[in-house]
Amino acid sequence: MDIRPYVGGESALQGVSRVIKLSSNEGALGPSPKAMEALAALAPDIHRYPDGGAEELRAAIAARFGFKAEQIVCGAGSDELLGLLCRAYAGPGDEVLYSAHGFLMYAIAAKSCGATPVAAPEIDLTASVDNLLAAVTPRTKIVFLANPNNPTGTYLPKSEVARLRAGLPDEVLLVIDAAYAEFVSEQDYSCGKEIVEATDNTVVCRTFSKIYALGGLRLGWAYCSPSIAGVLNRVRGPFNVSSAALAAGLAAFNDTEHYARAKSHNEAWRAWLTEKLTALGLTVVPSVANFLLVRFPQEAGRDASAADAYLRGKGIIVRGMVGYGLGDSLRITIGNAEETEAVAEALAAFFADGPAG
Repeated sequence: MDIRPYVGGESALQGVSRVIKLSSNEGALGPSPKAMEALAALAPDIHRYPDGGAEELRAAIAARFGFKAEQIVCGAGSDELLGLLCRAYAGPGDEVLYSAHGFLMYAIAAKSCGATPVAAPEIDLTASVDNLLAAVTPRTKIVFLANPNNPTGTYLPKSEVARLRAGLPDEVLLVIDAAYAEFVSEQDYSCGKEIVEATDNTVVCRTFSKIYALGGLRLGWAYCSPSIAGVLNRVRGPFNVSSAALAAGLAAFNDTEHYARAKSHNEAWRAWLTEKLTALGLTVVPSVANFLLVRFPQEAGRDASAADAYLRGKGIIVRGMVGYGLGDSLRITIGNAEETEAVAEALAAFFADGPAG
């Protein structure tokens, strides 16, 4: 009962028929048309149980990335896999470590299995390898690293992630949550594949909820050592991924043209929105993901809370950051062209006219 339930981004506003939702980092262009076709084609067979081993999807992922299919485990979103890892590797008396502004689900997953969540300070809203290593104790069982991080949009280069793994005791599991990996173009970034293959105590988690825009179907996957895959396959449900998620996921994964459009769109509009908001005098944290963390002045009527209320009055929902200890900030998802232009125009009007404008 000490757990504060996770609250997802809002989707509706009372009295507003058409809402612009930029609160959940969902895919701006929507799902692949091929994924929608695959979902529709499945309808006559939904009385059948799904493939419990996700064989076809795992084979496709393995072929694309040069992974070993037997070391891939699929889940109902990466959230399920994060929870299963806590359940399998931590418990009462243990500690689960993550960076101060890491994903809220890490603390929830830790508490759900009786473990104690521990947050290490960040530097410039970026995970600090030194601070994480300094926070390790004999009770530490898991370290969660969101890379790129939600909600800050910052990332650690692969050299720093390797240094983190090398500095952790062998008995500590490193879980790299790479939910936003597909959006990153920086050459010094890696999702962690090479660390998984060089160690037996590292897991990389990925998702279909972001660039593939399948958040409503709940589909994610983990890449890990054979021993960890064996554990996950023992503790997950036998049919933990639905037929709908598997069919749409495979079609979306194979639609490389839609994927390329989504990535190109995000890069162009992320840069555009950064420029527009910076011109308003706002501090925009450099992001490699599909959202921006925007810091507002701590001035009555001009702060993040006032801006959030103003945007809601215009039918635009973004994400408040009080729960992450960033009360001066709002997180804004990169939407489609119309949505991104709308939030920029609304914030410009907010600073020009004020909350009563």
